[in-house]
Amino acid sequence: MLALRYVYVLALVVWLGGMVVLGTIVAPTTFQVLESIEPVAGRALAGEVFGVTIARFHYIAYAAGGLLLVTLAVMALLGPRPVGYAVRSALIACMLAVSLYSGVVVLRGIDAIQQDVGGLPSRLPAGDPRRIRFDALHLLSTRLMLLNIAGALMLLYWEAREK
Repeated sequence: MLALRYVYVLALVVWLGGMVVLGTIVAPTTFQVLESIEPVAGRALAGEVFGVTIARFHYIAYAAGGLLLVTLAVMALLGPRPVGYAVRSALIACMLAVSLYSGVVVLRGIDAIQQDVGGLPSRLPAGDPRRIRFDALHLLSTRLMLLNIAGALMLLYWEAREK
C-alpha cells in the first residue's frame, strides 16, 4: 500500500508541478527572452517553442492521470477502499478528460490557425475571425489548465490530510 500511495502522490506532484512550472516560469521566460532578442521573430519562435513544450507535456499529463486512476483502483482492490474513492476517481477522470480535450482539440485548433496564418495570429487585424478564434482557444487552454491545477490541488489536499 505504501508503494502504491507513493506512486499516486508522485504522479500527482509531477502533473501539478508541471502545470505550475509551465504557466509561471517556462511560458513567460521563453517569451521574455526570445522577444527581447528579436521582437517579432522572437515572439513567433517563443510560440513555437512553448507550443511544442506544452504538447509534449500533455503526454506526461495523460500518463500521470492514467497512473493516478490505476493506483487508486489497485489500492481499493488490495485494501480498504480509500476515503472518498468515488469522488477522487471522478475528479481524476474529469482532469484527464480536460487534458485530453486540451491536448487533442484545443492545441490542434491553435496549430491549425497558426499554419493557416503562416505566422503570428496576433499580427492579424483585431476583427479577423482567425485571430478571434486563436485568442479564444488560447484563453480556453489557459482556463483548462487552471481547472486542472485546482483539481490537482484538491487531490493533494486530500492526500495531505489523510492519516
